[in-house]
Amino acid sequence: MFEKDNFGNMDVSSKNRRRWRIIRFYCIGWTLAFVFLSIVRGIGTEELGKLKFDFVSSLYIAFTIGPLMGLISGAAQILTEERIYKRITIRKLLFIRFLFTILFTVVLILLAYGTYQLYFGISIDIFSFASDRGSGAIYFYVFSVDLMLSVLRQVNLMLGEGNLYKLFLGKFYTPNEEKRVFMFLDLQSSTELAEKLGHIKYSMLVQECFNDLGTAIPDNAQIYQYVGDEAVITWDSNTGIENQNCLQAFYSFKKLLAEREDFYMKNYGCVPFFKAGVHVGIVTVTEVGKYKKEIAYHGDTINTAARIQGKCNELGSELLLSETLKNELLSKRFRFTEMGAVALKGKKGKITIHSVSQNGPQKAIA
Repeated sequence: MFEKDNFGNMDVSSKNRRRWRIIRFYCIGWTLAFVFLSIVRGIGTEELGKLKFDFVSSLYIAFTIGPLMGLISGAAQILTEERIYKRITIRKLLFIRFLFTILFTVVLILLAYGTYQLYFGISIDIFSFASDRGSGAIYFYVFSVDLMLSVLRQVNLMLGEGNLYKLFLGKFYTPNEEKRVFMFLDLQSSTELAEKLGHIKYSMLVQECFNDLGTAIPDNAQIYQYVGDEAVITWDSNTGIENQNCLQAFYSFKKLLAEREDFYMKNYGCVPFFKAGVHVGIVTVTEVGKYKKEIAYHGDTINTAARIQGKCNELGSELLLSETLKNELLSKRFRFTEMGAVALKGKKGKITIHSVSQNGPQKAIA
């Protein structure tokens, strides 16, 4: 019999889903890459080396090696994102990448040789196989695919998880309306921290905080923007409201910062503290920019969420949300305290705001 923290379970589940998406991306990418290679080399061309395979045989190899290489590349990407990136210098990162490329090539040769033996029973030794005529072109192709998939992964991270695919489909080419939840998350006492730490170390602090934010929030959330020491997070309305994901994300982030208190105190002499405002409503989403494209959200919902966050210090609360959002949430994990109807800067009318606090971690017995 043991107890589990729901937030902890959510973090683990979210991390596992994110890892699965990375593995899936690389498995599909490598499989398609080898299928493309089979088409190019197997239709209307003749192999120059000792190993000659028709198109169908090449497909057997592609569908065997592709997923295996995807698993290796995906695992390496997960390790890089979670354990290595931003933890070491760029010089060490490039050196590790170089070592991975060498190891990757060796593994590719071993997998390809084993696959050929499994399906066709080739009689040449592995060294002759690796140096067969035309192998150099294949190695160059593999390196190019590896680079392309890594670049696509970085672009996907920059646009927000899943948005690259939607961008290719043209979903954002014309403005569309969506109902979304927005959270504005702001680092408190930022001016004092910047004066105390200096600009470089302060930037490192903000960078570290946002790295932790990416780790803490569930995969159903999208980090829309970083604006100085402020982050804007968004969910589609159903996902953000379900299981109170939009509120749980804030407390998961707060919990992670608390767990890393020793690290922050040792390196920056403080423990960062954030306050947030949350609202739900209709926004317009579209692709903007000609030479620097960006997926942008427009609408009063975003402005309202930002103004709510701006009331945190005045109302003495770390997390505020609009009554509109509060009425859509069904929760026993959180307490809501009405702070009254307040005037928000730039808005004519008043809006009722509620303060949020935890009832305490929900526990389950297994």
